[in-house]
Amino acid sequence: MADRRILRAWVVESLRALRGSGTIVEVCRNVWQVHEHELRSSGDLFFTWQYDIRWAAQYLRNNGYLHSVEGNRSAPWELAGKGWEADLTKLAIAENKKD
Repeated sequence: MADRRILRAWVVESLRALRGSGTIVEVCRNVWQVHEHELRSSGDLFFTWQYDIRWAAQYLRNNGYLHSVEGNRSAPWELAGKGWEADLTKLAIAENKKD
């Protein structure tokens, strides 16, 4: 069963598929298309994942995987260099603290 931390890897995976940049709708659509089965079988996460994915993006920004949106909530999410290079498996299991 998936837990919230996997969303960090899925956001990076999705942005890579979107050539590095995408709106939250584009990212969520891609995550759903690729991971629908895992989300459906994830228990309570199924009901909260679109909210939790925003926290995943904030974690990624705080840790240098995504560029800052400079307070602009409608700005597309954009991979930073660290996001392109990240090991998705390690990202999915990392603790919720700054590296």
